[in-house]
Amino acid sequence: MITVGLLVNPIAGMGGAVGLKGTDGGMYLKALALGATPVTPVRIQQVLSLVTRQDLHFLAAPGRMGEDYLKGLSFRYEVVGESRGRTTSQDTKRILARMRAMGVALVIFVGGDGTARDVLDILGTEVPVIGIPSGVKMFSSVFALSPHAAAAMINSFGEDFVEKEVLDIDEEAFRENRLVSRLYGYVRVPDFDNFLQGRKEASDVSSRGVDKKTEVAAYVLEHLEKDVVYLLGPGTTLKSIADGLGVAKTLLGVDAYHDGVLIGEDVNEAAILDILDKYAKVKVVITPIGGNGFIFGRGSKQLSAKVLSQLSKEDILVVSTLDKVGGLRVLRVDSGDRAVDARFKGPMPVLVGYAEEIMMEVEV
Repeated sequence: MITVGLLVNPIAGMGGAVGLKGTDGGMYLKALALGATPVTPVRIQQVLSLVTRQDLHFLAAPGRMGEDYLKGLSFRYEVVGESRGRTTSQDTKRILARMRAMGVALVIFVGGDGTARDVLDILGTEVPVIGIPSGVKMFSSVFALSPHAAAAMINSFGEDFVEKEVLDIDEEAFRENRLVSRLYGYVRVPDFDNFLQGRKEASDVSSRGVDKKTEVAAYVLEHLEKDVVYLLGPGTTLKSIADGLGVAKTLLGVDAYHDGVLIGEDVNEAAILDILDKYAKVKVVITPIGGNGFIFGRGSKQLSAKVLSQLSKEDILVVSTLDKVGGLRVLRVDSGDRAVDARFKGPMPVLVGYAEEIMMEVEV
């Protein structure tokens, strides 16, 4: 039997749908007040339902940090540590230290970049890990592409591992709509590059990069339709469009515009659903994340499965620069609902300049 650890951050990702930039510290209580619900239970249940190998013995964190999701399944497991109500980073580290001391061969963790940093602090490169993406901030390359990809890694891992980066995202800057990151360190993961997301790459701020974004913005602005609400996602390319309209844009949020007027700033899932109810036609303008190609499921959790289920592929306009998409094999969607994701699968046009498009495949 192979001894593997299971650790779930039960509050990771809760801030995404309600428009917060994380659930660290007091943001968890704010997320609850805004009606946020846990997302990690669904993610880990999806993964475990797809795990078929029978040679695993789990060391599970207590309660909703791991144990609860193994109950009723056929896996062998034992509980490590004690439940202390609301969990903290210190609980994560304490339980991981126990798992390491008990000789765990690999740890499966569920969370975002903050959880990944806690994992690195305790395990370093000594114990390999599989990261199931469930946070608001998931820019590190340690994470699997999706629950299906994570399950495939669990079913297939052996003795081959590779080091991947964990990023440290400045929490305060992120809440102020500034993305400030640095390399925090490395962890080891199973060597399956086709199942792992790439590290987020910085935007091109050279004069050439700015010029191409201006070209894209100019073309979009010339083709905006009357009486259509446009939801502009995060990123500097989308900000160029808002600048052309002469209106404000939150760099890391989603904003709503109708006939050139800002009608919703930094809107969350509930506000977007209200817009979909109120207006007959709504379109989303989005740019892929450099390095991994996600258009939905990373960095714009407000555009949730509930929102995407009310939109068609024709309602999505993907914009980028050729430099960014040139390094991508495909575009990706991971909303948390595979049936919804499948609506966007297949070829998708990407606007990369003035009246200049390329076709890219969307994978889920």
